[in-house]
This record gives sequence, structure tokens and C-alpha cells, in this order.
Amino acid sequence: MSTVAVTRLVEAPIADVWRVFTDLPRRCEWLSTVTRVELLTGGTFGAETAWRETRTMVDGGEITEEFRVRECVAPERFVVASPGIGADYRMTYTFVPVVEGRHRGDTMVTVVQDGAPTAPAGRFLALVFGGLAARTVEGALRRDLDDLAAAA
Repeated sequence: MSTVAVTRLVEAPIADVWRVFTDLPRRCEWLSTVTRVELLTGGTFGAETAWRETRTMVDGGEITEEFRVRECVAPERFVVASPGIGADYRMTYTFVPVVEGRHRGDTMVTVVQDGAPTAPAGRFLALVFGGLAARTVEGALRRDLDDLAAAA
């Protein structure tokens, strides 16, 4: 099991941050690496919401992943799961309003990604590339939170 966590202050109220982040059809507009989003379920964002997302990778290639919301407590927290290639992972997003100090009214956003290899090849790659993979994931999560901060 590999875990990566990233936290960022977003200078916007929690309701605005939640609205931007959970507006799935508009993800292409504010996430710099997302090129396509396909909704797999209808209705409002919540438990069991599912979508497929295509992203541009660092090497210029594309990857398409499917996400499903496993838990949702609006506007404070949600957990998404995604079966990967040789690994499954879960991402937990938390949104905490800042109540004191000069950033009062802003939102602290944290994402924690947990990944577990599901195939022998995935376990081998995790062993060989573990640190590099963690740094790559951390960079991608930071970029997503930077994009969120700019959009909110």
C-alpha cells in the first residue's frame, strides 16, 4: 500500500470550492490536464456518482480512468475509488473552512491517495518505482489543487 497526501489553502469559501470541484461536466474547463469527462450516472454529486476522465500525461500520452464516489458528506468530504492498471486506488478529499486568522473564510483542501497493487506486475512496479511513482502522484495532485485554487 502506498499513500500520498497533499494539502493546499484555497482562497475561497468552502461552498464555492465544493461547487467547483464537484461540477463534473466542467472539469475540463479548470483542470489543466483533463481533456474529456464522460458522466456515467445522472443526478447530483454524491455516493455512487461515477464518471470517466481522460487526462494528458507528462509524456504527452493520454490515460482514461473511471471514478466512483464511495462516500460523500457535502461539503466536507468525499472518497472516490478507481481501478487502475495493476493497482486500485482511493482518494479522500476533505474541505475544511478556515475559521481564524488572516485566511478566515478560506478553505483548506487535503487529498490523500492510497494505492494497492492488484496484480503481480503491479507489485513489482511498486517495488521498483515506488518513490518515483509517489513523487509523480504528488506532483499531479498538487497541480490539480493549484487548478482548483485558480478556478474557485
